[in-house]
Amino acid sequence: MKKQWKGYLFIMPWLIGLLAFTVIPMLFSLYISFTEWPILKGPTFIFLDNYVKILKDPMFYDSLWVTVKYVVFTVIPILFISLFIAVLLNAKIRFRGMFRTIFYLPAVLPSVAVSLVWALIFNADYGLINNMLRVPGIYAPNWLGDPKWALAAVCIMSIWSGCSTNIILFLAGLQGVSRTYYEAAELDGANAFHKLKNITIPLVSPVIFFNLIMLIINSFQVFSAAMMLTKGGPADATRFYVLYLYDNAFSYYKMGYASALAWLLFLIIMGLNLFVFKTSGKWVYYEGGE
Repeated sequence: MKKQWKGYLFIMPWLIGLLAFTVIPMLFSLYISFTEWPILKGPTFIFLDNYVKILKDPMFYDSLWVTVKYVVFTVIPILFISLFIAVLLNAKIRFRGMFRTIFYLPAVLPSVAVSLVWALIFNADYGLINNMLRVPGIYAPNWLGDPKWALAAVCIMSIWSGCSTNIILFLAGLQGVSRTYYEAAELDGANAFHKLKNITIPLVSPVIFFNLIMLIINSFQVFSAAMMLTKGGPADATRFYVLYLYDNAFSYYKMGYASALAWLLFLIIMGLNLFVFKTSGKWVYYEGGE
């Protein structure tokens, strides 16, 4: 019994932090979502009125649609590009350690600094991308000022910064794939594509599954990239869900409404991840057979 209490004492700081900074704030935000709270006055209980208003709010659907497009156009490319680069970095090439370090650098750079650099790269007048496009005479768009291109700019930046961590995770998964599988496939005459399709992808599918879950969670919560690059514009083309939530909380002082938005986002992410979990049995392979 004393050993158990010693264990609880050791984890007590973590439990206090979990309760103080996660559990209690979540429960408080759930209560606030059923109230009208303009910050400067006390909260007034209105039950489900906030949720009813959200379902009638056109900006809720617009911001959700922008976020869904962002998720589709970032999550899938990040998975494919990360796996492809990880396979290359897993091969026996010169300066492999240096290349691995270079590809991991975006993960340790501050997101605000990265956004500021990309804002310069996307500048319509003197940005690096447009200067390169003008050399062969290709049309150089106003990346951050045109509603047709603003979302694409945010997606490009997110793909660049999002691949680094996934590359490391894929590399870790590839390290666990035995060389005997590849040697047996080579004896059967398999080429590089066949080995990738029939050995590499099935054996790293648990890592693909984990990365997919984490990317969905993080992509639905995109905020800093849009805030630094476009602030939701132009013409609400990059008004992501969390950016709209932030505006309601800290610009319009509608804390109850913003809390309701947050809980709806939680339900959306949870529902989507439950769907991925349910379907994972059809495409995720575990060597242990479980």
